[in-house]
Amino acid sequence: MNKNLTMKLFFYLAAAYDGILGILFLVSPMCIFEHFEITPPNHAGYVQFPAMLLIVFAILFINIARNPVANRNLILYGILLKVSYCTVVFGYWFTSGVPIIWKPFAVCDLIFIALFILSWRSLCREKT
Repeated sequence: MNKNLTMKLFFYLAAAYDGILGILFLVSPMCIFEHFEITPPNHAGYVQFPAMLLIVFAILFINIARNPVANRNLILYGILLKVSYCTVVFGYWFTSGVPIIWKPFAVCDLIFIALFILSWRSLCREKT
């Protein structure tokens, strides 16, 4: 499989990951909290807004996947999204604790960070 096709598939995977999570937390956030026995926030909107942001990022990843070379500059925003999430979750995880539901997403996002950086660097080399 060539590098360009692999990169496209990877960004489609990132879009599916964030899009599915975004839709789940947009449509039924309170059911998720109940299932994992987590005290929900006092209003669903506190979860639904970040869920909608995940959907926006899923669209961004689809655009990167369609044309990685032309949309290389968008990868930085994906890196910043994943770094932001990891910073919050790992920060609480290692200091005061965080519910287990958030931990697998943080680990996945660390992997996404590494692969986004590799993709971005690879595309930078192609451009020059």
